[in-house]
Amino acid sequence: MATDSKSDKATGALDKAKGKVKEAVGKATDKPGTESEGKAQQSKGHAESAKGNVKDAFKK
Repeated sequence: MATDSKSDKATGALDKAKGKVKEAVGKATDKPGTESEGKAQQSKGHAESAKGNVKDAFKK
């Protein structure tokens, strides 16, 4: 299923926010696994946002 650039950007922003929370919880509770999951989720969010930006570039 194809998604539009706004959807990709929104998904990316949500993943970045959730990842930041997860990373902070991991640091606060001294759980490196949770902290790593948060960082990974943030990376996924950055990639999803970039995907939306690429779609926008090709629309022009």
